[in-house]
Formats: sequence, structure tokens, C-alpha cells
Amino acid sequence: MKQVFNITEKGKQELEAELEQLISSRKEISEEVAVARDFGDLKENSEYDAARKKQGLAESRIAEIENILQNAEIIKGGAKNQVTLGNEVSLKNLENQKVVRYYVVGPVEANPLEGKISNESPIGQQLMGKKLGQEVEISTPKATIKYEIIEIN
Repeated sequence: MKQVFNITEKGKQELEAELEQLISSRKEISEEVAVARDFGDLKENSEYDAARKKQGLAESRIAEIENILQNAEIIKGGAKNQVTLGNEVSLKNLENQKVVRYYVVGPVEANPLEGKISNESPIGQQLMGKKLGQEVEISTPKATIKYEIIEIN
């Protein structure tokens, strides 16, 4: 059974750009390996080991991205009154009135530092299916906070 990866159109474009960059860096990395190989004994050649590790990581990431793109299902933002994959959600903290914004994406695209949360994460799971104006309790390791969903895009 093949695995399907839910990604947004923007996420797909970002992966395609990363793949293109990695593929174009292959020649440069191969040259680094060749130069490091010329330094001498490969058993004690840290430059060679580092270059080979860099090459392995790049090839591994290329394979991973190609697999994701081959098995990708593009997320289209859902209804504007209920949280689904692809929605951007604004939440108002009911205690201090601060507003936070999350973009609900699949696990492949998740990056909490950019406000992209996975639908499979604890926060994402608690938001999925909730409606505009609804209150939701979000539990984190630090605390449980009550929010109101004030906008869904």
C-alpha cells in the first residue's frame, strides 16, 4: 500500500525548488569528494568522510523528496466555517486576548516555527473539524489554554 502525502500547492513548489537545488549541487559535492580523496589515506581523512556524509545526506533527501512528490495529494483549503487541511486559522486566547495564527498542513510540510502545524499534531488534532466561533481547549506540555476560533481562511 503506497503512502499518500498531503501537501499544499505552495509546499509542493517549495519541495520542487529544494529538489532542483539539491540535484544541481550534486556536481559540486562530487568535486568535494574528489578533492578530499586526494588528501591521502582515506582511513584518517576527515575531509573525505565529511564530503561523503554530505553526499549521502543530499542523495537521501533527493530520494525522499522524489517519493513525496510522486505520492503527493494536493490539499485545497476547505470550507471557511470549519477547520480542515489547508486552512489558515486565527485563534484568540480567551485569557490574555492575544491572537495566534496557524496554517493546518500535512506532516510533510509542518514547521511550527513558521506557524505551519500538522493535522496529526496535538494542536492540529484539537482544531480539526472545529467551527468558526467555537471555543477549543488546546493542551500543550506547559498548559491547557482556551481559544476561540475567530477566522478560518
